[in-house]
Amino acid sequence: MITILVDHDLEGQATWLLGTLASQGWLDLVPLHMITLREAGLALDSSDRWIWRFVQERGMLLLTHNRTQKGRDSLEQTLREEVTAASLPVLTLSNRDRMMEREYREQCAERLIEIVVDLDHYRGVSRIFLP
Repeated sequence: MITILVDHDLEGQATWLLGTLASQGWLDLVPLHMITLREAGLALDSSDRWIWRFVQERGMLLLTHNRTQKGRDSLEQTLREEVTAASLPVLTLSNRDRMMEREYREQCAERLIEIVVDLDHYRGVSRIFLP
């Protein structure tokens, strides 16, 4: 089972994405589920570095949109400093505003499934943009 930690600013979009995965039958074939920061026991103001380490230690994927790019604990800085060949990628939604478009959601869902099915191939990749 793959767990995807959903960043707090994407909870609604992740619900749509999960619905698309379910309606297309992907969840019957690929066991994955999504959890929020709260469900994971994390504060909404947790640093990017803390969240990245949290998901890496637990073998989770992080789905995000706007993690910060400035500062010592920004996601970008964390990826530059801490990604190893064994690290799981961060999934970044390219355009969260387009998630209300069915075709865009379907593209994101298909790309997500491609990644999850062949996850070991993506180890060491710092970030993957969806779709």
